[in-house]
Amino acid sequence: MADFSFDIESTYDKAEMNNVEQLVTREIANRYDFKGTPAAIEWLEDKKGFKVIGSNEWQVNTLIDMIGRQLAKRDMTSKVLDTSGKITEANLRAWRDVPFRHGLTQDDAKKITKLLKESHPKVRTQIQGDSVRASSASKNELQAAMTTLRAADFDFPLTFTNYR
Repeated sequence: MADFSFDIESTYDKAEMNNVEQLVTREIANRYDFKGTPAAIEWLEDKKGFKVIGSNEWQVNTLIDMIGRQLAKRDMTSKVLDTSGKITEANLRAWRDVPFRHGLTQDDAKKITKLLKESHPKVRTQIQGDSVRASSASKNELQAAMTTLRAADFDFPLTFTNYR
C-alpha cells in the first residue's frame, strides 16, 4: 500500500513579488494624489521585503493597501507581508519596512499539527525544520486536510509542495 504525502510551508513566489513591485510603482506614477510627493516602493537590501515611502502615515498605509490589492489580483495572500513594524517619520517623509514572512515558526507548525490531528486523525504529521510533512495512505484524506488548512484562518501564508 502506497503512502502519499505533501509538505506545508510558508513561502512566497519571488518572481510574483517582483511583478507586484513593478505594478505598484506603475500605479503610483499614474495616481494624481501622489504627484509631487515622495511616494515610492523600494526593495529592502536583501530583496526580502519592501520599503514603503510616502509623505505621511496615510500615504504609507495607502501604498501597503495597494500592494495587498496587487497580491490579491495575482492570487496571493497579503499575509505574506509583515506589517508589524513602526512607521518612521523624518524630513517630511514617512517610511515603513515591510519584510516578507518566510518559513514556519515552531509555534505555527504546532498549530497546523494540532488542527490536523483534531480534524483528520488518519493524517500523520511531522515537523521538519520550517515545514510540516503530512502523510496518509489515502489521497482523499490528504485533499481533505488541504481543504481544512485553507479554510483555517492562520495569520501566516500557507503553501503546499512536494505532493507525492
